[in-house]
Amino acid sequence: MTISLNGQWQLTCVQRAALQDLHIYLPGDVHSALFAAGEIPDPYWATNEKKVQWVGECDWIVSRQFDLTEAQLACNAMDLVMDHLDTVAEIRLNGHTVADFNNMFMRHKVDVLSCLQVGSNRIEIVLHRADLAAKKRADKLPFPVPWAEGNNQIPHMNTLRKTQCHAGWDWGICLSVLGVYGDIELQPIEHVRISHISTKQKWLEQECELSVTLNYEVVSDKGLATAAVTFDDQTFQLTLDRDATKACVLFRIAEPRRWWPAGYGKQRLYDLKIEADGSKIDKKIGLRKLELITEDDELGQSMVFKVNDVDISARGANWIPMDAMPARMTDQRYRSLLEDAVAANMNMLRVWGGGMYEKDIFYELCDELGILVWQDLMFACALYPSTPDFVAEVRQEVEYQVRRLKDHTSLALWCGDNEVIGAISWYPESRQNREKYLVNYDRLNRALAEVVEQEDPSRRFWASSPCNGELDFGDAWHDDKRGDMHFWDVWHSGKDLEAYQSVTPRFCSEFGFQSWPSLPTVKTFAPEQDWNITSPSFECHQKNSRGNSIITEMFTRYFRFPNGFVNMLYLSQVQQAMAIKTAVEYWRAHKPTNRGILYWQLNDCWPVSSWSSLEYSGRWKQLHYHVRRFFDQQMATFIRDEQGVKLHLINDGRDSAELKGEVVWQSWAGEILYREPISEFLNPDSTKVTWEWLNEDLEGHETEGFFHVHLRNGEKLIENTYFPAKPKECELEDPDLRFEVAELHGEIFVMLSSSKPAFYVHLEFEGEGRFEDSSFTLVPEHQRQVKYIGSASVDELVQGLRVYHLKQSY
Repeated sequence: MTISLNGQWQLTCVQRAALQDLHIYLPGDVHSALFAAGEIPDPYWATNEKKVQWVGECDWIVSRQFDLTEAQLACNAMDLVMDHLDTVAEIRLNGHTVADFNNMFMRHKVDVLSCLQVGSNRIEIVLHRADLAAKKRADKLPFPVPWAEGNNQIPHMNTLRKTQCHAGWDWGICLSVLGVYGDIELQPIEHVRISHISTKQKWLEQECELSVTLNYEVVSDKGLATAAVTFDDQTFQLTLDRDATKACVLFRIAEPRRWWPAGYGKQRLYDLKIEADGSKIDKKIGLRKLELITEDDELGQSMVFKVNDVDISARGANWIPMDAMPARMTDQRYRSLLEDAVAANMNMLRVWGGGMYEKDIFYELCDELGILVWQDLMFACALYPSTPDFVAEVRQEVEYQVRRLKDHTSLALWCGDNEVIGAISWYPESRQNREKYLVNYDRLNRALAEVVEQEDPSRRFWASSPCNGELDFGDAWHDDKRGDMHFWDVWHSGKDLEAYQSVTPRFCSEFGFQSWPSLPTVKTFAPEQDWNITSPSFECHQKNSRGNSIITEMFTRYFRFPNGFVNMLYLSQVQQAMAIKTAVEYWRAHKPTNRGILYWQLNDCWPVSSWSSLEYSGRWKQLHYHVRRFFDQQMATFIRDEQGVKLHLINDGRDSAELKGEVVWQSWAGEILYREPISEFLNPDSTKVTWEWLNEDLEGHETEGFFHVHLRNGEKLIENTYFPAKPKECELEDPDLRFEVAELHGEIFVMLSSSKPAFYVHLEFEGEGRFEDSSFTLVPEHQRQVKYIGSASVDELVQGLRVYHLKQSY
């Protein structure tokens, strides 16, 4: 029976005598414990970030007492097991040092039976400073290895196997956290130690074979260990051979219920249960085929994920660590964020390489919800050592992580790193000696590939993101003909939003545009006197050095300048949504050339100005409401080319779709200048141009109105709006927008109407919850009834609701 050591521990600072025997709850982190004890201010408030840096510049001891009985110690081994130990730590039991660890990404396991005793026992974990450990490692390197300057505020974090963004990023607070973020357990071993379970699927005509392998280590030469393996109501009883290290059973499943990504079918999961020598292991297995196809074609080379022999259009975002203070990473927050991703019609997330291999709950929920996972290995935006010691350490780390994660149905790809190939050209040392640092990169990357290919031959190893393909170290930031692309010409290079339409990536795994957070979120980190874009509090929560300038300058290109702080926040989110919408709709209309779109980024790890579509609190930005529409299986979009404005209809579904409605050309006063009915049948996985307005008929009239499409696919509403001119050039009229809150059949709705068209109509509630839709076009002909999703009452919603639209922003 496993003995849990989770719960209340004691926390002591080595350097500060006044900080003794504070309470800390593990799993948890030192910063969270100090904040709960009132020893530090809220790190997320105002400019407190700088006031708490001393915490990461100290060593800490966490300790506790626990009792053991004679019966509990009557075993042949007792493993102390710790997950997510961050990072440089010495483990002491009853005064004996039993281990030294220095890798956050490993499950640490050590037999401590000889150090335990009947009755009271004391365990101590000494957490050492990460900054000094990183510098010590850097000083020993045979040549300089550039670290992520410009992102990290603490040098040389690339030498340490710790979450890289703990040292700060261009969206992240610098908190060099310490602690244990996973379970701490004592596991008694009688006969065998189960190291890991591995499954493998083999597909026949209408049948799937699932092999289940138990990998184990014998710890006693007496007695026999048995195991029971159950899958799909079939059970095998095994006796584990003392002279072997593994045992395998084979299940045959006739007419298997297949697992599909979200939007393509149901997420069928089977229970796999294993009982072995007193240990119980439960997994959920989805049966499905998975391939990544990269084939040469007339444009370059395709990049498409295929599930169950169906080409998948990957739609999603990049995932960063949920919180800079790991104690706040709760299962419920994981569920809320991932359900919000699926609610916005996503079917893939990329776990970014500057963060962490996520907790089990993340992958379990992705299996359940149908979210494919692009899994980076944890290397990002820096160069990394290739010394024998570092490579050996990383081999062990990747072996563990692949074994831990590969049975998750949702896992689609292993990627070696984030932007490390590109980083070779970023730093003076590597620019001046590119060949040397390229060899250095290749040594490490080949080692990663070897481990992945050995442990999980069922999935592709993709060397880096972005990457043009195997052994291709070209410019994947600008070459859209092959591989995955990071397209940052708009945000970082200052091009207009239309630059998104100058490329058609085969798979775009990063692109993005920032916005400021909403007013309710600003209230959580800035006092009212700092409600100003250039105030100290606000600038502390903008980690991109040019971020506020880029947002503001882009206003001047497209919009009339907003009046006041609140409207600046609102308009920044309009602009962000317009930017990402411009890219996504154009690329989706060019299917099958493009088969993957992952914008940067889904979430925030603290309240901040960033590229996210979900704020730190989980609040939906305007972008996320647009994502829900432009990532829908069926979508309509206007795209202007050299001939004119064309209406493209897209169907990503496995079934056909019938769309009926109309397209209108409407004045700012709401007068219908032109209308045409639309009735189209879309084949599965298809695109179609169904309507066109010639440039020769539009030229000279661009500022007179807008195009709007209103379609139905059964009960589903599909709408879109297109301005032929920039919004700042258009004479929008006051829409006389009216709204009221009402309860109907036990649900709360906001009823909206207007006398004239209103654009980017956005509902913002001070409290928790969201709306079924927001940031939409409201026209007099189609008034809206929008459902509120949350726990507030009608009165609370009335008191805390604000409704924005574009005309009122200036």
